[in-house]
Amino acid sequence: MAASELYTKYARVWIPDPEEVWKSAELLKDYKPGDKVLQLRLEEGKDLEYCLDPKTKELPPLRNPDILVGENDLTALSYLHEPAVLHNLKVRFIDSKLIYTYCGIVLVAINPYEQLPIYGEDIINAYSGQNMGDMDPHIFAVAEEAYKQMARDERNQSIIVSGESGAGKTVSAKYAMRYFATVSGSASEANVEEKVLASNPIMESIGNAKTTRNDNSSRFGKYIEIGFDKRYRIIGANMRTYLLEKSRVVFQAEEERNYHIFYQLCASAALPEFKTLRLGNADYFHYTKQGGSPVIDGVDDAKEMVNTRQACTLLGISDSYQMGIFRILAGILHLGNVEFAYRDSDSCTIPPKHDPLTIFCDLMGVEYEEMAHWLCHRKLATATETYIKPISKLHAINARDALAKHIYANLFNWIVDHVNKALHSTVKQHSFIGVLDIYGFETFEINSFEQFCINYANEKLQQQFNMHVFKLEQEEYMKEQIPWTLIDFYDNQPCINLIEAKMGILDLLDEECKMPKGSDDTWAQKLYNTHLNKCALFEKPRLSNKAFIIKHFADKVEYQCEGFLEKNKDTVYEEQIKVLKSSKKFKLLPELFQDEEKVLSPTSATPSGRVPLSRTTVKPAKARPGQTSKEHKKTVGHQFRNSLHLLMETLNATTPHYVRCIKPNDFKFPFTFDEKRAVQQLRACGVLETIRISAAGFPSRWTYQEFFSRYRVLMKQRDVLGDRKQTCKNVLEKLILDKDKYQFGKTKIFFRAGQVAYLEKIRADKLRAACIRIQKTIRGWLMRRKYVRMRKAAITIQRYVRGYQARCYAKFLRRTRAAITIQKFHRMYVVRKRYQCMRDATIALQALLRGYMARNKYQMMLREHKSIIIQKHVRGWLARVHYHRTLKAIVYLQCCYRRMMAKRELKKLKIEARSVERYKKLHIGLENKIMQLQRKIDEQNKEYKSLLEKLNSLEITYSTETERLRSDVERLRMSEEEAKNATNRVLSLQEEIAKLRKELHQTQSEKKTIEEWADKYKHETEQLVSELKDQNTLLKTEKEELNRRIHDQAKEITEAMEKKLVEETKQLELDLNDERLRYQNLLNEFSRLEERYDDLKDEMNLMASIPKPGHKRTDSTHSSNESEYTFSSEITEAEDLPLRMEEPSEKKAPLDMSLFLKLQKRVTELEQEKQSLQDELDRKEEQALRAKAKEEERPPIRGAELEYESLKRQELESENKKLKNELNELQKALTETRSPEVTAPGAPAYRVLLDQLTSVSEELEVRKEEVLILRSQLVSQKEAIQPKDTMTDSTILLEDVQKMKDKGEIAQAYIGLKETNRQSPQDYHMLNEDGELWLVYEGLKQANRLLESQLQSQKKSHENELESLRGEIQSLKEENNRQQQLLAQNLQLPPEARIEASLQHEITRLTNENLDLMEQLEKQDKTVRKLKKQLKVFAKKIGELEVGQMENISPGQIIDEPIRPVNIPRKEKDFQGMLEYKKEDEQKLVKNLILELKPRGVAVNLIPGLPAYILFMCVRHADYLNDDQKVRSLLTSTINGIKKVLKKRGDDFETVSFWLSNTCRFLHCLKQYSGEEGFMKHNTPRQNEHCLTNFDLAEYRQVLSDLAIQIYQQLVRVLENILQPMIVSGMLEHETIQGVSGVKPTGLRKRTSSIADEGTYTLDSIIRQLNSFHSVMCQHGMDPELIKQVVKQMFYIIGAVTLNNLLLRKDMCSWSKGMQIRYNVSQLEEWLRDKNLMNSGAKETLEPLIQAAQLLQVKKKTDEDAEAICSMCNALTTAQIVKVLNLYTPVNEFEERVLVSFIRTIQLRLRDRKDSPQLLMDAKHIFPVTFPFNPSSLALETIQIPASLGLGFISRV
Repeated sequence: MAASELYTKYARVWIPDPEEVWKSAELLKDYKPGDKVLQLRLEEGKDLEYCLDPKTKELPPLRNPDILVGENDLTALSYLHEPAVLHNLKVRFIDSKLIYTYCGIVLVAINPYEQLPIYGEDIINAYSGQNMGDMDPHIFAVAEEAYKQMARDERNQSIIVSGESGAGKTVSAKYAMRYFATVSGSASEANVEEKVLASNPIMESIGNAKTTRNDNSSRFGKYIEIGFDKRYRIIGANMRTYLLEKSRVVFQAEEERNYHIFYQLCASAALPEFKTLRLGNADYFHYTKQGGSPVIDGVDDAKEMVNTRQACTLLGISDSYQMGIFRILAGILHLGNVEFAYRDSDSCTIPPKHDPLTIFCDLMGVEYEEMAHWLCHRKLATATETYIKPISKLHAINARDALAKHIYANLFNWIVDHVNKALHSTVKQHSFIGVLDIYGFETFEINSFEQFCINYANEKLQQQFNMHVFKLEQEEYMKEQIPWTLIDFYDNQPCINLIEAKMGILDLLDEECKMPKGSDDTWAQKLYNTHLNKCALFEKPRLSNKAFIIKHFADKVEYQCEGFLEKNKDTVYEEQIKVLKSSKKFKLLPELFQDEEKVLSPTSATPSGRVPLSRTTVKPAKARPGQTSKEHKKTVGHQFRNSLHLLMETLNATTPHYVRCIKPNDFKFPFTFDEKRAVQQLRACGVLETIRISAAGFPSRWTYQEFFSRYRVLMKQRDVLGDRKQTCKNVLEKLILDKDKYQFGKTKIFFRAGQVAYLEKIRADKLRAACIRIQKTIRGWLMRRKYVRMRKAAITIQRYVRGYQARCYAKFLRRTRAAITIQKFHRMYVVRKRYQCMRDATIALQALLRGYMARNKYQMMLREHKSIIIQKHVRGWLARVHYHRTLKAIVYLQCCYRRMMAKRELKKLKIEARSVERYKKLHIGLENKIMQLQRKIDEQNKEYKSLLEKLNSLEITYSTETERLRSDVERLRMSEEEAKNATNRVLSLQEEIAKLRKELHQTQSEKKTIEEWADKYKHETEQLVSELKDQNTLLKTEKEELNRRIHDQAKEITEAMEKKLVEETKQLELDLNDERLRYQNLLNEFSRLEERYDDLKDEMNLMASIPKPGHKRTDSTHSSNESEYTFSSEITEAEDLPLRMEEPSEKKAPLDMSLFLKLQKRVTELEQEKQSLQDELDRKEEQALRAKAKEEERPPIRGAELEYESLKRQELESENKKLKNELNELQKALTETRSPEVTAPGAPAYRVLLDQLTSVSEELEVRKEEVLILRSQLVSQKEAIQPKDTMTDSTILLEDVQKMKDKGEIAQAYIGLKETNRQSPQDYHMLNEDGELWLVYEGLKQANRLLESQLQSQKKSHENELESLRGEIQSLKEENNRQQQLLAQNLQLPPEARIEASLQHEITRLTNENLDLMEQLEKQDKTVRKLKKQLKVFAKKIGELEVGQMENISPGQIIDEPIRPVNIPRKEKDFQGMLEYKKEDEQKLVKNLILELKPRGVAVNLIPGLPAYILFMCVRHADYLNDDQKVRSLLTSTINGIKKVLKKRGDDFETVSFWLSNTCRFLHCLKQYSGEEGFMKHNTPRQNEHCLTNFDLAEYRQVLSDLAIQIYQQLVRVLENILQPMIVSGMLEHETIQGVSGVKPTGLRKRTSSIADEGTYTLDSIIRQLNSFHSVMCQHGMDPELIKQVVKQMFYIIGAVTLNNLLLRKDMCSWSKGMQIRYNVSQLEEWLRDKNLMNSGAKETLEPLIQAAQLLQVKKKTDEDAEAICSMCNALTTAQIVKVLNLYTPVNEFEERVLVSFIRTIQLRLRDRKDSPQLLMDAKHIFPVTFPFNPSSLALETIQIPASLGLGFISRV
């Protein structure tokens, strides 16, 4: 297809832009051949017309499809050109935060200016062993490729790292070396990488400086050769340096610095050891102040000086040599301050006693006059004579600077030599990998000799790079057998010839340097005459005659000729060097110059720009007479050319790998991309040239299977054939008509540039058409559904509307009828109402009139009646006035008397009121007081009743008197007419009536007064009672509130303590797991060191096995593998070595150690027994004393009532005191335990609590008074007390109450106590009526004491438990730290010294322990002998008893027993479950049962764990015989035999699984039959009879547990090695669901195909392997819990490896791959369900992988999506989530990329999450294993030994 046909509407192109270099635009209409203008629209929406070049008619470059943007390999792009490369790098760097990108064979590394977590050891392990194209681009991938090719091809490798200053070359080289040191297994042995890194501080201090582009710019290049042995482990390294910039020592540009070491010296000038250097501030010295920037932000030069000195020490530079180096550097600074004075125009002089020169001479140890003379003069030698000539001031300054540069260059060379000596290895080097860290192409505004040399070197490197790329392309074409077409690529050989050929620039420069009066101008003219207009690569600037231009491969560079000759000659006066050599006080100074003439490229004639140091290992040819002086006069250019040729020879002899470092911006902003700077560097580093070479051929390459999988959509069913190759050919012939656009190879299809984009366009169009068809169908279906739904809705609406209208019409008719009815009734109502109004008015008028007339008549009658009444009242008033006067006098007298009596009563009432107020304040005893007041009220009521009775009697008397008086009045009235004539009688009667009226008035007033007083008293009494009741209620409420608070507080304290206990328990469990993990890791390390030791021992044996004449003697420091070295878990790896090294024989060491362990255990048992007996004795004595005290405290009941009440009283007093003390303690405890805010003085809770406690204390005082009252009552009424039939002991009751743990129990006890006490009220009826007060008091007292005791006991138990756990953890930590410290110390030593140190340490420790134990052994020796004697006595008695029992057996029974068991076989029931063997058959037993046993036959044919049962039955017999030597020997041989088997066949899963199962079974047998109660719960009576009787093998159980841990870890390693190759292929790459994921175009770095070919692993392979593992473990009888732990570990490995690869592979992060992963995980879960292992915790280990797959599939656009992702991905770290989002790559155009803003939203939401910053999971992590006790139900006596085991020499007992 023609390229012009791709320029259609909506096609996107790149157009040049001055700011962004390239801009993207879209075609608005199709391009037709002949058009001169393209109609474009930019991305920001602006339209423009792009004019084509009328000459070339070249179209703008096309933009790649979005699906190809962000590819790992730039060669995978369909359109290979500069804008595509730039855009791809920018997208990866800015959007995806990926700094590495492949460009064919080149790794492009962009400096992020930020620390990234992608260089850890987990990343190294992830890249180790992987193909270069299988993982995302990384410096580790390049290093792995170099390491793999070195091992595979037996060819040396080189990694060439180039780039600008500040681009990250040194860091990249450092990471490559770190990778080599890690994967080669030298991280813990050779430490070469650490040594190289340790040299960095000093190399950076003397070779790095601040420039305008970089604060730590390397001003030299270096080539480090890392040497490897035959097993490809690092053995050494060698460093070669190039291009040291010597001119920086004497001159620095603006804003730059000299080398760091000078500023570090000045910053450390105040140190005591530097006083003699007489240094000062950096601004004082001429060589350090020229740049005007002596300080770097964020850099502490004094601190860096400390690091430099430490590095010197690590590299073997002694302190004296270090001070010598610092003296030389200080001398250079002082030399720069030397000033010259004019004498005349041709001569100069130095002032006498010039301080800088004096200091310089003192530091260098030379004569002041001699140095001052030769600084101002020079020696000229002719053929006949030698004379001294003065030099001018300018020449003197130049000579001084040249001397300073020469001294510094030699010092630099000397330091590099010492670094190489430190890195040198005595082992023969088999191969090496070189890392070249060198400058890239440079161009500045002013370019001089330094830039010329750098660019010359880059021309050579670029030529080598082009040839290598061309060679690889040619090999690929030849391999695939496609027609070879010559690729036209840029060959820079003409440029190299221009520089180095005969009559080239360097030759002309050397020739001009030899001329006596040669100058830069004459050299420039020679260049113009020789090359101008003759060489197309050489040009002359228009406006300058002192410059020239060279067209390099990267760009044109204009060089200024000024200074070329001087820098090329680099003149140093020999007389000055001789003066320095003559120094006798300073030994280091002559050492710098003694070998300079022996080196091939001496530094005395190196360029003033940068010093090329030739390889120190290269020896020069044998010198001829006169050759030394001739070599000494070689120019810098000549030496540099020779050094560069040597470097190229080295590189050409190796396989190169290229790393191009790019500096994204000049401001060191993190993740900021400057397109201009990036393009400039891409052009200069050869990346674009690689692209151009690739684009010239067939850059796009697909395997046939990948092409078929990707473009299957373009094929019809009939086109698909069985042969994939033929199918692809047929399809391509139809799709691409031009056959030159593609070629068919053996395994791949090759496409020219742009063809993949064309195929992608066709594929996208086909998919788009399919999508349109699908959308059309779906939309039609949706519209039809919508129409049907709308029609149905319309019909429904019509139905409802018509119904509504009908209902409205019916409603209208009903309303019309209703309105008529309403009108009828309304009219009737109006007429009726009018009639009613008229009728009511008439009746009202009648009523008013009749009322008026009646009222008038009533008024007349009323007047007559009132006049009569007035007369009556006037007469009565006169009589009452007289009566009141008399009554008033009588009342006054009564009031005076009653007032006197009331005052007395008031005084009494006040006293009573004060007592009531006192009771109110005290808040105590209210129930008693209320009852007393109730009694008083009752008395007052009685008095009130008596008064009422008196009042009633008075009223009766008054009424009778009144009646009598009335009768008298009536009689008097009747006799009035008769008395008219008797006047005297009338007067007397009137007086008598007045007197009676007075008395009556007085009686009424008294009655009224009494009633008022009674009402008042009654009201006051009721008010007082109500107040007392309120107070009582309030106090009860406060009491209940207080009790509730106490209960709540106790509950809170209990809950807090329980919560704290749970938290601490969880923390302790975590700490225990951590300690268990550390312990198991130490066991793993111990086993590794043990294997290492065995290997070394075998090598020593091998070396020592050479036969020698004479007597042979076994080495005393060597022991066989059968030696005993594991007795307990406390015997660590450090203890293992001395046990084997100290004892020459195999029997002596085990015997001593066994005796030591047994005696130590026996001592512990005796001490525990003694302590237990002492505790038992103390407990018995306490019980006896307590019983005796109880007997004394319980006097006889008969006639002891008074004593009982006395005891009761004393108990109450003591309880009151105790309660008061307890309340005070409670107050203190509450004050201490509450928070400061609550207990602060003035706080409400604080005040309430203090008030309550104060009231309680006052109540105690009242109780004391009540006790005194009770005492008096008891004394006075002792005779009324009835004897008791039963008496409850308060102490026992209190103990019983304290034993109750529940509040319900306490309440029930309280109720029962109350009811019980109520049954005998005579005990306390004197306190109050029902004894409730005493009962409440007792209940509260006991409840408080119970709560307090419970709180104290819980607190004490919790503290004891916590203290014990802390002590245990502390002891474990101390032991762990001691072991780790010892291990760390040993690991720092060489292997030989490590073994000696371990032996010495263990010998010392064991000696001290033996000395300590000797005293205990002497003390226990008598006890042991005594116990043995007792044992013999007991055995004798038992024998006698057995004899007696045998005598008692009947004769019939004796006949039934077998008399001779040797001849008559026993019945099955008589076997004791033991196996007997001879001691000499032990090795045979171990050999047949362990060493030569085949696990497969045993697992299939015999019962599981048979070897373990057999071994235990042998141990039982040895225990039965009480033969400790046999037990020890058998167990030791068993353990050693298992270790031998695992060492021999440790990579066989069946073997490891078999012996893990049997080791665990053996361990369980030792526990089950140990005799300990905890292990005997599930035993049968017969099994309990089989328990061990003589020996406690707890120590060996721990040893077996450690062995089982080691076997488990070995099993996990075997599992990992088997599963590792399957995981990535089966879980990620294989398409379990065919057709879901598509294959994207790939570049030169081919990835592993996701199509399942023959030999590749699939998910079914993993499941089959899991089934195999599970079936083997089940056949071997492994414990189910252990199987669950193994499965959990397997699933963790699968999940971790899969997730790690997903995080490092951009092509796997897609929606379809997420679906594949979720399906694969579901299959694994289904496998777990089938095996009933869902509760093993294995599914939880896959949770990070499941969440990563979900993250690939969920929507990633809105804030709601971000929130959902944050809540969903709780098992992933923030770094992992962001990494997956950055790596997410659409496979099809219909998927969308994740926006950068969305990723930032995720980061903001997760910023508070505290998780690990580590990116990858630790795939090597092993969960700590436990071995839960699993007893066996198998009876030992039923076990049969098959003959196939070859154990005929053992017999059943």
